[in-house]
Amino acid sequence: NKQFGTISFMIYITVALKPEAQAFVDKYKLQRAKLKNYSLYYDANMTLIISGIGVQNAMDATQTLIDMYDIDESDIFLNIGICAANNNYRIGELLDIGSIVYKNQTYILNSKQTITCLDHEASENIYAIVDMESFGFYEAVIHSPAIKNIFIFKVVSDRFEPHKVTKEGTKSLLFHALDTLDTKLFIKASHCD
Repeated sequence: NKQFGTISFMIYITVALKPEAQAFVDKYKLQRAKLKNYSLYYDANMTLIISGIGVQNAMDATQTLIDMYDIDESDIFLNIGICAANNNYRIGELLDIGSIVYKNQTYILNSKQTITCLDHEASENIYAIVDMESFGFYEAVIHSPAIKNIFIFKVVSDRFEPHKVTKEGTKSLLFHALDTLDTKLFIKASHCD
């Protein structure tokens, strides 16, 4: 765990897709491991799990992290991945998600942007921002009293055209958003050993 004065913390990350994980692996030179049925990538400050697509998968993978590690109040839990968004957002833009709408219920973390979490791919421009994992991540972390630092970031990958999103495109979009994420979460400082 990295020390900031007297504070040390770990960053636990849930992503849905391998290309999303690969962006972190390439940038931070993470090592690979297995945890139950999951692919895990880690270093001294960061542990990343690939959940697979969907609310239930995101919830199960995040819960596995919570169950397997000794969580400290200073640790950060992060869900990051691609999302569809309307024309108000540019492709590649990193969105700081503050609330989730799932099955017509709103769940609020803070006053930042709202995402709609669906159980299926969105191919129609009905919502501003859409993903398929945020609520599952939220549902896992919100019930753990030890978790105080919860963040959801999404990178705009398409305009409700999921068939146009490639593995290489996904990795590239996330990779290019990591410096902005660093600034927002101080990840860079935790990797300056």
